[in-house]
Amino acid sequence: MKHAPATAALERLEEFFAPRSSRAAILAREALGRPAPGDAAAREAVIASLQKGLRPDGSVGGAALPTIWRAIELMELGHSGQEPTTGKLIAWVLALAGQPGAFGEGCHPARHEQKACEHYLAGFFAPAPATERLAPITMPCGKTFRAEAQARFAVSCLGLRAVLMAGLAGRASVKKHLTSLSLLAEVWNDWGGYYAPDLVASALHPLSIAPPVHRGATLRTASFIAENQQEDGTWSNADLFHTLESLLAANTPPARKAVARAVPALIALQRKDGSFGPTAQEERALIGVRALVGGAAG
Repeated sequence: MKHAPATAALERLEEFFAPRSSRAAILAREALGRPAPGDAAAREAVIASLQKGLRPDGSVGGAALPTIWRAIELMELGHSGQEPTTGKLIAWVLALAGQPGAFGEGCHPARHEQKACEHYLAGFFAPAPATERLAPITMPCGKTFRAEAQARFAVSCLGLRAVLMAGLAGRASVKKHLTSLSLLAEVWNDWGGYYAPDLVASALHPLSIAPPVHRGATLRTASFIAENQQEDGTWSNADLFHTLESLLAANTPPARKAVARAVPALIALQRKDGSFGPTAQEERALIGVRALVGGAAG
């Protein structure tokens, strides 16, 4: 009976996704090992829909976050990063590297001390011009970044995730971005310090899918997050779903244990309809499925 609550939670999530044919529903049933008979056709229909509405320059409305997320959605459904539509999306994202407005631009003593300036960091994507305000911005998982610098950091890390998924780890700007995150992994030692916990989680996801040379940074970052988990399985000043999504990507022993410890807190948040509330409803439900499956395995 040890896993009875998790089993019941998964059953509610299965019911939640049953009538749906969205990307999240297809991936959730895949994670559960219970694809629906119509999922193959539904996948093709979703892919066709996601390929529409792009500007001639390959962006979604000329905005970084929706463009990055469109590429990730397509690749999660099995589209290659070299396929024409996805390739145009990724090319647009790559062109943002090192542009004005990227995280780490400029320097002053406080930022220099925290290695948060241009003397240490490079390769970040500029999700908006330096003259435009980006924050507040809500990530696909429902986490909202309200501070300007944090929003630019988080969107850049999501962009790095997309570019790595497309198999472009060898690009010079991508190497610089990854090297910068690996450097920061060495200075993260205070959960309430200069870098907010949600930024640490933002960095963990792309590090987790980076080439093996960054494995040490992945291990350090995942362990740092796991070490700061509270007794109830949550993290102070950190979004549970954003954190779980990154830990699931890391898939290290400390990360798997942390996901398992978070399962009771996750179940406590679940509603009768299987979801975890109206915020990013399907995406959080998908993270919930993956965490519950991964937690049982861990």
